[in-house]
Amino acid sequence: MIALKSAREIQGMQAAGDILAGLFHALADYIKPGMTTWDIDHFSYQYIIDHDATPGELNFEGYKYSTCVSVNDVICHGCPSKDELIKAGDLVKVDTVIDYHGYLSDACHAFVVGQASAEVQKLMDVTLKSLYLGIDQAVVGNRIGDIGFAIQDYAENQLGYGVVRDYIGHGIGPTMHEDPDVPHYGTAGHGTRLKAGMTITIEPMINVGSFECSAPADDGWTISTVDGSLSCQYEHTIVIANDGPKILTSFDHDLDAKYLLK
Repeated sequence: MIALKSAREIQGMQAAGDILAGLFHALADYIKPGMTTWDIDHFSYQYIIDHDATPGELNFEGYKYSTCVSVNDVICHGCPSKDELIKAGDLVKVDTVIDYHGYLSDACHAFVVGQASAEVQKLMDVTLKSLYLGIDQAVVGNRIGDIGFAIQDYAENQLGYGVVRDYIGHGIGPTMHEDPDVPHYGTAGHGTRLKAGMTITIEPMINVGSFECSAPADDGWTISTVDGSLSCQYEHTIVIANDGPKILTSFDHDLDAKYLLK
């Protein structure tokens, strides 16, 4: 069953999204070579607590951290570690959920540490564009398959990147993972029809090589590319509105001008 959100619920999710966007801006200045992925998690935890919120991922299904920090070929669910050092040129994806007094927002941002190589910069650009192509399809009357098709057609069919199948977007609020599932691949015109008041995440994970994922690592969580190729992810939480999709986790208001709540 898909719950349609009230204006009050959407405003609460927007408040959570604003905190999440602020965290990403802070991390852009904080992440440096020589620190560990645990440092990133600790910084994020403190930022979230200091903003009167709680980390939604902490203790979720036994997960021990406030963020997922996935570096280079790690696709998602990277467990922060005091032993994993960040190096210049690394592609670092930070994914987290903010719980602001019971209202949730979920997003992922990709950071490059220092100067990006041409391969990393192109992957980031393609992944970010894929996200917005998906968001453009998140309009009343369209179907979930329209979102996935737009992403897959661009990143995979046109450019030859691998679009991850095993990990997908989802409905959100008041719990983290709700109906509907939101794959980043699919057939236009198929799937659940989108209605005003639905809140979902769109979070394409794009690989330079194969779309296939490894089995979870020994920690039970970390997922990598099977071929060791780079992977990138961006994610927003959005609400389906009568006047078009609205991003609740905007970290760039200039880029997102047409998608912001009025």
